Amino acid sequence: MKTYLKSRALQKILIRKNKSQNWFAHRIEVSTGYMSQLMDGSRCPSPMVREKIMNNLPSYSFDDLFTIRG
Repeated sequence: MKTYLKSRALQKILIRKNKSQNWFAHRIEVSTGYMSQLMDGSRCPSPMVREKIMNNLPSYSFDDLFTIRG
């Protein structure tokens, strides 16, 4: 089973916060290229990256931000 980022949900969150995808990539300490891959679904976030995403968006649950497929 793999865990994917719900990119549409994250895009809406960032728009509401008036922040960019690049800003968020720097905030969670990943490259902008890797962030782009997470957003287009070609990469799955590691447990450490999932934790960083959730720590930076404490108002949202795991199920708000990620989906598990397998």
